[in-house]
Amino acid sequence: MGGGGSSVDRADIAADLERARVEFHRLLGEAQRHDAWAKPTSGTRWTNEQLLFHIVFGFMVVQRLLVLLRVVARLPDNLSAGFAGLLNAGSAPFHVVNYYGSCAAATFYSRDRMGAKLDRVIASLQRRLAGQSDTNFGRGMHYPTRWDPFFGDYMTLEALYRYPGRHFDFHARQLTLTPAD
Repeated sequence: MGGGGSSVDRADIAADLERARVEFHRLLGEAQRHDAWAKPTSGTRWTNEQLLFHIVFGFMVVQRLLVLLRVVARLPDNLSAGFAGLLNAGSAPFHVVNYYGSCAAATFYSRDRMGAKLDRVIASLQRRLAGQSDTNFGRGMHYPTRWDPFFGDYMTLEALYRYPGRHFDFHARQLTLTPAD
């Protein structure tokens, strides 16, 4: 048992990952049907294609954060907080890299490759999720809250697994894929 003595609902987390995967494929289909790839999004500087990649990237980031959390969660809390503070101090360059990185990466992970990439990443997350012990779910670390509005100051492994669904839902609302958008 982790997370303060409460059992983690792995099935709920797994279902949310699958929901996002299925919905992402639906969104790709909408973009294709309405040839909306280059259309500007609502509330971002990205095109729909670039934002769709950014959504995939959110899941990819979690794969790396799982490794980082496994290491940092074993360190003294003040080191985790200091590391997050250092990353927060570099938030301005991070946002520039995040924006232009998604622009550039959308050309590599093109509309034809994004769905397959997301499928592989979510399958990996599902496998890791199934193999986690309850004790691991109670471990956590501090995060740079200026990097992403869905990062909490301190997040457990469970919160990290729930992060990409929240990130996905937020950005999916910014897509303008249909003629009515």
